[in-house]
Amino acid sequence: MGLAEQTELEAKAKTKGLMEILKENVSEYFMFIALIVIMIYFSFTTDGAFISPRNISNLFNQVGYIAVLAVGMTLVIIIRHIDLSVGYLAGCMGAFAAIAMTRWGMSVWVVLPIVLILGVISSLVMASPIAKLGVPAFVSTMAAGLIFRGALLLATMGTGTIVIKDQVFNAIGNGFIPDIMKIPALGNRHILTLLIGAVAIVLNIFTSLRTRRAKIAYKFEVPSFGLFILQMLLMSVVIGYIAWVLSGYNGISWSLVLVILVVAVFQFITTKTPLGRHIYAVGGNPEAAELSGISVQKITFIVFGAMGFLSALSGVMYASRLQSATTTAGLGFETDAIAAAFVGGVSAAGGVGTIVGSIVGALVMMSLNSGMNLMGIDSSIQYIVRGAVLVLAVIFDRITRKNQ
Repeated sequence: MGLAEQTELEAKAKTKGLMEILKENVSEYFMFIALIVIMIYFSFTTDGAFISPRNISNLFNQVGYIAVLAVGMTLVIIIRHIDLSVGYLAGCMGAFAAIAMTRWGMSVWVVLPIVLILGVISSLVMASPIAKLGVPAFVSTMAAGLIFRGALLLATMGTGTIVIKDQVFNAIGNGFIPDIMKIPALGNRHILTLLIGAVAIVLNIFTSLRTRRAKIAYKFEVPSFGLFILQMLLMSVVIGYIAWVLSGYNGISWSLVLVILVVAVFQFITTKTPLGRHIYAVGGNPEAAELSGISVQKITFIVFGAMGFLSALSGVMYASRLQSATTTAGLGFETDAIAAAFVGGVSAAGGVGTIVGSIVGALVMMSLNSGMNLMGIDSSIQYIVRGAVLVLAVIFDRITRKNQ
């Protein structure tokens, strides 16, 4: 593309101001704005305790197992289904891991892949009536959830709680990446976390520039260059601030590393691969997708298989964080995952939603929990607030879709 043509496209892009971009992407940007507002509000009402390094680190650890579930739930809702079994499947897989290590003496390196594979198989079996017979996902997953719940109760019937003593396993939910050095001028800051933050900022700038050039090459409209620079600066500040805060308290946890890996993999799949395009096509219009050569049955199996994998991973993360498997493990996880997906912009009508948006939704819900706990708000009020936020998110989705 010639310089004159690129300049012309840039000039065209400058006509798109901030308000126009916000209107076109209102559901995406709204959740980011809501998260920032929530964090600022709780920072003032808790006298800074909410944004303390310790609390932010705990917040990321707490959101880990829900964020992983929210990623899978996003895909399930995109293809116009729902999965009510993920909570008890996660609890059941966590209990299986605990039994395998404590009673059967199996190595954690053997247990982990077995648990993940069992999660996939369990979800594929559950998805068979949905994909092959057209059974509503609501019914099939609810029935499967009861089965997993029963299996969890049977597994923990003897002791009620299975204590896990394996240090490697427990480090998944409680450990932090080791540091590489100490710099006296920075005090007790975690240097590796700061370096990772710097690398993340560079990668964000590089990918943003490459994406912008690609859009211009294909003659897509892009934000004005000034607004583009502002977006990159804001994102760099956010990444840098998070890295700085986490470096003040042990650094990046292994739980956060797992979440980042899951988000990176599934974000790539949904945005850069034919499989991702097929998932959105099935969610947008299953009949048209089938006529165009896309196997709806195959996509259904793939999505529910991924959900099973992530449910098992979530169960491992939760059991690791508690260092035990309990009879109540997984209780309400499906509600939190569904809420995170909807709050993050996933549409109940299917075909709309992003992985990153659902992670932001999970952060919104967990930030509300953390902030209200620090304020000493009664749990009954917390449930009311979370329910209200979920309803408002769904209403907001309906209104924006209607307007668009």
